[in-house]
Amino acid sequence: MTGSLRKRGDKWYYSFEAARVDGKRKRIERVGGRTKKEAEAALRKALEDYENGEQFQKTNISVSDYMDLWFDAYVLLNCRYNTQRSYRLIIDKHIKPSLGILKLTSLTPGKLQDFINNKYLTGISKNHLNNIISLLSGSLNYSVHPMNFLKNNPMQYVKIPKYNNTKTTDKHKIITNDDFNAIIKRFPERSSFYIPLMIGYHTGCRIGEAMGLTWDDIDLDNNTININKLIYKKDTSWYFGEPKTTSSSRIINIGNTLKNALKYHKRYIDIKRLEYGEHYIKQYNINDKITTSSLNLKAPLLNMVCVKSNGMLLTPDSFKYASRVINYELGIPFNFHSLRHTHATLLVENGANIKDVQHRLGHNNIQTTLNTYTHNTDKLAKQSVDIFENIILPTY
Repeated sequence: MTGSLRKRGDKWYYSFEAARVDGKRKRIERVGGRTKKEAEAALRKALEDYENGEQFQKTNISVSDYMDLWFDAYVLLNCRYNTQRSYRLIIDKHIKPSLGILKLTSLTPGKLQDFINNKYLTGISKNHLNNIISLLSGSLNYSVHPMNFLKNNPMQYVKIPKYNNTKTTDKHKIITNDDFNAIIKRFPERSSFYIPLMIGYHTGCRIGEAMGLTWDDIDLDNNTININKLIYKKDTSWYFGEPKTTSSSRIINIGNTLKNALKYHKRYIDIKRLEYGEHYIKQYNINDKITTSSLNLKAPLLNMVCVKSNGMLLTPDSFKYASRVINYELGIPFNFHSLRHTHATLLVENGANIKDVQHRLGHNNIQTTLNTYTHNTDKLAKQSVDIFENIILPTY
């Protein structure tokens, strides 16, 4: 295959004929440089890339346009709604303002490292920065394969700046037994938030999983809870969705403490349903959208576990009130995920099998369980010393 060169103004252009499309000839022309020699080199490179199947036609795409392309072609088709929303926010708030105007092919490890370093210097949290890095890595992997826009991913050379993790910060993820008793005293039985708190503390499930439970998921005869769905917010409405991963669909064994709390709660809600009569609020499933109404709708009626005494659905949004009370009134650093950290750490501290802990939390990878939800507590440190002392022979 050969091409041709021509000069227009102060620039040299190269062109060549590409494969026919629908029987029609297609000629491609690009700027080759300011000299004939530069244009000849650019033509040779373009012909080589074309013969090797490179999609050079889009090498001028901007980072901004590429992120939109990746979002439409991959994220919308493969990711859950909450992930889509999170990615969209990162793209619009972080990627486009700083990198959007650049050509995709101009991204280098140096430019990307500077971008990450600057985000770090603004005081962004480690978790948020990791999310940005993960998005960039994933989207640029897609530009290498299957898109062939880049030959390799420049993010593979970028490092996250070092964060100083203190013991105090780490412990804020764990609720002590005294703290949990104080929380339950503030939100006791018959309080709207008592059952979600008990479920989170005794099972380690995620807040969307807890709020998505129906009584069909609770087996009080066999002491199990079936985690098979969650609820998530889309615009202003709540929907049922699949659990986070395949391992997140699981059956969790529960003890008598949570079992008795659930039995009491069920009796209490049944009584309240009779007291409210036609004014009791019901939830219906309409194409996985949870529709709340006091009317009788022609749709599957839901029997949700986490509801107020009048039947109103409890959601992750409504639980924010409880979190504010616990943080500011009780002075306990807390969010619902703290219960998940606490559940796992208490189990490991007291000798639970790590594979069972992994199953209870619904993790695909056991390293996630080990790295994220077990903490280097004083009790674990002392246990390590005691174990070693018990296995060595006296040397005196």
